[in-house]
Amino acid sequence: RARSMIEPEKIAVERPARVLLVDDQVLYREGLRELVRRWPEFEVVGEASNGKEAVERCRQNPPDLVLMDVQMPVMDGVEAAGVICAAHPEIAVVMLTVAIDDEYLFGALCNGAQGYILKDMPSRQLRNRLQGVIRGEGALSGAVTARVLQELGAHRPPQAPGGGKADEGSAASLSDREVDILRLVAQGLSNEEIGAQLYLSAGTVKKQLSALMQKLYLSNRVQVAVYAIRAGFVD
Repeated sequence: RARSMIEPEKIAVERPARVLLVDDQVLYREGLRELVRRWPEFEVVGEASNGKEAVERCRQNPPDLVLMDVQMPVMDGVEAAGVICAAHPEIAVVMLTVAIDDEYLFGALCNGAQGYILKDMPSRQLRNRLQGVIRGEGALSGAVTARVLQELGAHRPPQAPGGGKADEGSAASLSDREVDILRLVAQGLSNEEIGAQLYLSAGTVKKQLSALMQKLYLSNRVQVAVYAIRAGFVD
């Protein structure tokens, strides 16, 4: 039989997101490992029992996503998040915790964490949140979101990661397009959804959002949303 002159189209298959699990409670970490392994879009590539081990694992074999407990011995998750995000900005860090503690919550977000999730979240919601993180979105539990909004209700001056004050003139220097993007990110929209509203491609939104974050000294979408609320661009 003659071979066709037309080669069959190759279907590109995206590789699973590589995940590092960090928790000092072995039983919980094992349960989380078995849960994540059921999801084909994720691949567990390592585990650690404290923040110091997590930093070393990321140095040796950088994952795409770190799921990390907050309170751990040797080095807690907040400090580890700061080290990892500074050394590997391409790695998304999501905190997992049993309760909301303001010091840990805002410390983690300022250190670059892209999500803060309570451990009582149903597995289906956790999976959806993590899928969003891989797409570059933020991930907050409902109770965490409410606490962030409550804290920001005082309209404190915007802060740069690490707690320092952001450039007071930076808000005034934003273009109308940049303000629109700020508002839509704060509403939880993805790049595709923002593009649909602004008549832009998702790629263009991604580039403009990246430039906006550099201008405001922000490192992820959660910090962009926090800035937008603190600066009064959204209610």
